[in-house]
Amino acid sequence: MGKQRVVVGLSGGVDSAVSAHLLKQQGHEVIGIFMKNWEDDDDSEYCSSNIDFVDAAAVADVIGIEIEHVNFAAEYKDRVFAEFLREYQAGRTPNPDVLCNAEIKFKAFLDHAMRLGAEKIATGHYARVRLNEATGRHELLKGLDPAKDQSYFLHRLNQAQLSKTLFPVGELRKTEVRRIAEDIGLPNAKKKDSTGICFIGERPFREFLNRYIRKEPGPIKDERGRVLGQHQGLSFYTLGQRQGLGIGGVKDKRAPKGGGDHAPWYVARKDLDANTLWVVQGHDHPWLQSLALDAADASWTAGEPPAPGHYGSKTRYRQADSACQLAAGANGAFHLDFSDPQWAVTPGQSAVLYDGDICLGGGVIASKA
Repeated sequence: MGKQRVVVGLSGGVDSAVSAHLLKQQGHEVIGIFMKNWEDDDDSEYCSSNIDFVDAAAVADVIGIEIEHVNFAAEYKDRVFAEFLREYQAGRTPNPDVLCNAEIKFKAFLDHAMRLGAEKIATGHYARVRLNEATGRHELLKGLDPAKDQSYFLHRLNQAQLSKTLFPVGELRKTEVRRIAEDIGLPNAKKKDSTGICFIGERPFREFLNRYIRKEPGPIKDERGRVLGQHQGLSFYTLGQRQGLGIGGVKDKRAPKGGGDHAPWYVARKDLDANTLWVVQGHDHPWLQSLALDAADASWTAGEPPAPGHYGSKTRYRQADSACQLAAGANGAFHLDFSDPQWAVTPGQSAVLYDGDICLGGGVIASKA
């Protein structure tokens, strides 16, 4: 790859900062862009976009590149946040990072970069892109640091997007990225990785959703139908959740051995029609295990579904790939059968398929069995 104009998304974090530095080292003309995606409560203690911009600007200064501040808050609200609320109201648990990558970072940002005359965009994601000479297609690969791989969140990228994207830190381990940041004197070298979703930040999740979704309390029941307490509204709970149920004092004499009276309770099912939250005791309860799932709204990096057969899959970020068998359906639907039971498979989350290190794409979990 010769010298190119590359627009880098600078978030204020260390990964994007080192990405910009590496590209400059390679001789590219690098321009930094800071994306502002949320502005409803900028001044709150939870929304750190102002601090992040100061950090991003300081990084640009040290590296010696220009930085532009771009506001995508309107697009974000329309394309990501509205969908996020719709899914929660339907009782599902969406993944806004997946949506944000597909709709903002690799759509709105990519379009903006192309208007600036960029040949490529780059972000600080831990993933890799490779051109398969045999097929002429671009492949999305896992990042080399298994603890940081973010291909799960990028699985909806298509050929056009992948062909324009660089992931400079995808070849590195996080420890190496921090070392580079310190070596070149980046002011944010020791900055903590951000967790939280950009519009929620580190604030308590329920408190945030409360502003947008009505509370509709209802019963919390165990597998025998006993009422153990009251939930605040089904939208506020996710499958597999064990914190914040408010039923810690309830004992079940029939709890599994080893769990005893105090085995923790987990959210196992949400019945929207009856507005009932079902909970079970013990991490390995059968209600929390699934051997199959159906997904919809599939997006495949190659532009077409992979052939039916055996693959690896993740039904949530930060889990090892699980062996599964893919059966493709019509209209973007597909079915997965797992070799081993999967824990707390959650409608609304993404089921992502892998062939070794290659991320093939995936879809939104619709139901499980």
